[in-house]
Amino acid sequence: MVEFGGWDMPVQYKWGGVLKETLHTRDAAGLFDVSHMCSTRFYGKDVGAFIESITPVDYQTLPMNSGRLSCLMTEEGGLIDDCIVTRTNQTDQIVNGEEHAYVVLNAGCAEKDLAHIETQLASFKAKGGDVRLEVHMDRGLLALQGPKAAGILQGMTSTELSKMSFGECAQMDLAGIPCFATRSGYTGEDGFEVFVPGTHTEEFAKAILAHEDAKPIGLGARDSLRLEAGLCLYGHDIDENTSPVEASLAWLISKRRRAEGGFPGAAKVQAHLQKGGCPRKRVGLIYPKGAPAREGSEITLPDGTVIGEVTSGSPSPTLKREGKPANVAMGYVMKGNTKAGTELQVRVRGKAFDATVVKMPFVPTKYYKA
Repeated sequence: MVEFGGWDMPVQYKWGGVLKETLHTRDAAGLFDVSHMCSTRFYGKDVGAFIESITPVDYQTLPMNSGRLSCLMTEEGGLIDDCIVTRTNQTDQIVNGEEHAYVVLNAGCAEKDLAHIETQLASFKAKGGDVRLEVHMDRGLLALQGPKAAGILQGMTSTELSKMSFGECAQMDLAGIPCFATRSGYTGEDGFEVFVPGTHTEEFAKAILAHEDAKPIGLGARDSLRLEAGLCLYGHDIDENTSPVEASLAWLISKRRRAEGGFPGAAKVQAHLQKGGCPRKRVGLIYPKGAPAREGSEITLPDGTVIGEVTSGSPSPTLKREGKPANVAMGYVMKGNTKAGTELQVRVRGKAFDATVVKMPFVPTKYYKA
């Protein structure tokens, strides 16, 4: 157990370890306790306008009962946090049928995120905007990820899960417990994130783990899974000094929002989207030999010129099992060095190892579409 975002979290479980837990999630179903995440709700007649004023998400075109990855941004174009924005009218014990935005924030960023949101909310309401905020830290959040996740949960509910595509959500009873489930996750696998009343979270977790295909998964495997999927970890791969374009997250911003702006940092994003306007980009690196590159390791040209640094790196359990180069990393490099196939080097413990820029994800994603 280690401290993580102000919470005690398991690095690994006695049954497995990082390697076994990673591969079990890829092969069957892994259960992650992510109840430390900060759940917020925004509702009122101007909820869409407010969400678009604090994030670059295209709320207008977001289908009802679906969510997208987005971010909170500084006026200078940096990333305050990444978040999931869900537009929903599903009823539960908190909101009775009224359209609202459900926004999930990172636990370690919750304090600064909420301070930022409250400031923006006060300004929005002072101009006559009708939007209200609720913060809910009394709910459990369990993520069941992997190819057998849907089958396990289908045995607990009458809701037809095959009709839910990745990104969609629904209120449903699971094992007799009223839950709000989203078909989402941060592993690259199909799966669900389930919000559970706090008093029933342990009961629900035990019901899942009673299934032979489900195992508990810790932080170590969670990190290797999200890295294999090419997904960012806040505070490491992205921060307030990084724009979405630099982070290779420009896909978060729709054509309309790129053109109209209207969100914090829009000018910086628009400038970075211009040809040659982005000074550096996040890339994926793969290399077969040497120790795994960790955060802060230098990325160089073959002649030794430093052009960037690693932000996340580790051996890849999945690629190793498949007999492919086992070390993967993400990092930022200067423009002109981001094309797939570019030969670079990473320096680990004073030694240089040949690395190749590759497209991410490192392991193909398996998101479900109905």
